[in-house]
Amino acid sequence: MAYDQENIFAKILRGEIPCNKVYEDDHALAFHDINPQAPVHVLVIPKGEYVSMMDFTANAPADLMAGFMRAIGETARELELEENGYRILANAGEHAHQDVPHLHIHILGGKPLGPMLDRKFKGA
Repeated sequence: MAYDQENIFAKILRGEIPCNKVYEDDHALAFHDINPQAPVHVLVIPKGEYVSMMDFTANAPADLMAGFMRAIGETARELELEENGYRILANAGEHAHQDVPHLHIHILGGKPLGPMLDRKFKGA
């Protein structure tokens, strides 16, 4: 899938759409989700044109990959989530319900989040 330069996260990175910023450095931008699914719900996006984790790990330079991972950790520290825990999640593609075609990591916390997946699932 080709990168769409008109996706909402690209527009946020270019400053065309405002965001409620939590953290920013040379590699990433973190901001509050406009449709939170937990008391704390922040998105971390890399500064570059990457559709998914597959695209990012195949094409991003090593310094950007390392900086992006550090930004995720720094954002969790800024949000003071370490003591009680948090979840990080990246949706990739249609089956995972990726809504925006720009790699983004969700950081969720602030309450017990429950099981990750439906425990009733027994396979296909």
